[in-house]
Amino acid sequence: MQNNMNVASNASALTGANKVLRNTYALLGVSLFPTVIGALIGMSMNFGFAQASPIMFMLVTLAGIFGMFFLIRKNRNNSMGVVFLLGLTFLLGIMLGPILQVAFSMSNGGQIVSLAAGGTGVIFVTLAGIATTSKRDFSSMGKFLMIGLILLILAMLANMFLQIPAMSLAISSIAVLIFSGFILYDVNRIVRGGETNYVMATLALYLNIYNLFVHLLHLLMALMGRE
Repeated sequence: MQNNMNVASNASALTGANKVLRNTYALLGVSLFPTVIGALIGMSMNFGFAQASPIMFMLVTLAGIFGMFFLIRKNRNNSMGVVFLLGLTFLLGIMLGPILQVAFSMSNGGQIVSLAAGGTGVIFVTLAGIATTSKRDFSSMGKFLMIGLILLILAMLANMFLQIPAMSLAISSIAVLIFSGFILYDVNRIVRGGETNYVMATLALYLNIYNLFVHLLHLLMALMGRE
């Protein structure tokens, strides 16, 4: 009797996790549309004000992003959570403007952006597949990834003042590894029932993919870019 109850409970948990994963992937796909629209708008904008006062620009941007994080989390159990999430993806799409402007100013910019997008897609599909099918629990990675993320942010802030090209490349290389790890960790967490809200799950995976793309693009521009 007890075994039957355990089997039923496990089956119910697995069904619930699969539903969250399906909804997460669906919303993740939808979130790419406002990102692309935002990126197209961002590419046509003049970001001279950001170059004139980069620290103030960063502070205002972070305030807006964290404000959206708060609204998404507060409304994660209703439809407004989806609205705020899509609003955030639109805002982050606009923020891609400066790096895309630089990329497309290169003679092989289109190829570089395509490679970054394709590489991001391949990494995501591969790691998500491993996280979904593997019997291994990757939850132990969480602590190390969070420590790595904090150190990465500190290094990025330091390099805003130091402006060392080699350090910038090292930061992007490490970021690619960290956010790839987060994809593996977050998908596995959904599969194992650690995240039951698809809005929050989508937010986590979107940020992983977004940052992976940005840092992969930065690396490819440095290694392949031609004037």
